[in-house]
Amino acid sequence: MSILVTKQDGIATVTLNRPDRLNALSEEMYHDIAGHCVALDADDEVRAIVLTGAGRAFCAGGDVGSMGGYDVVTGRKRSQKHRSAVVNLYNVEKPVIAAVRGPAAGIGFSLALACDLIIASESAYFLAAFKNVGIPPDGGAVFFLTQHLGIARAKDIAYTARKVPAREAKDMGLVMKVVPDDRLEAEAQALARELAASATYALRLAKRMFHSMYVPTLEMLLEMENLAVCCARLTADHKEGIAAFKEKRPPRFLGK
Repeated sequence: MSILVTKQDGIATVTLNRPDRLNALSEEMYHDIAGHCVALDADDEVRAIVLTGAGRAFCAGGDVGSMGGYDVVTGRKRSQKHRSAVVNLYNVEKPVIAAVRGPAAGIGFSLALACDLIIASESAYFLAAFKNVGIPPDGGAVFFLTQHLGIARAKDIAYTARKVPAREAKDMGLVMKVVPDDRLEAEAQALARELAASATYALRLAKRMFHSMYVPTLEMLLEMENLAVCCARLTADHKEGIAAFKEKRPPRFLGK
């Protein structure tokens, strides 16, 4: 299964389970993430959630091999499926911890940011790599990065598509703590147990209050993002970005 869900002592652990592809998200995985988030939010036995990835990566982003071949109509429908994964994760009213090892890239970066707290291992890094395949940031990346960092530093991350190592991400305030690789699961579970044992209804109300601080809402930003991404997918640069990725060479963008 590409998504594994285990439950123990009030904690649900959701594992992206495609380690041979660095947990790059397939179409099925977007759908499954959205569904699991709704189910876990409704499960009264679950009081905290940990989101992580199997193997040496959190999530390398969307599966580039499945990109391309869409027009505005079909691309918009596809993007709406993808946004459900992010929106449903973001709207889970229980505390959600991202346990990040290795790359959290593209939509994987967005998924980590959609969680309440991020614990990163020393090998973790964060990468808004969208421009490398000729599309603007998606998965709510602009929304999340701006809320965390402010517009100037969010632009730095999005425009340069540079790797942000775990320590720098902590210094920026994106990451709660950085731990040795072999301690990642234990540290994330310990934090989840602490949150699960607390007044989780009060945390739920606090989460709603934090969400009410954001203008525009995530849903409003995603609607604008959806239109932008659909347009970008029709460009020559997007086709070149996909081809370069598959051929393992630097892209030759023309700006059109």
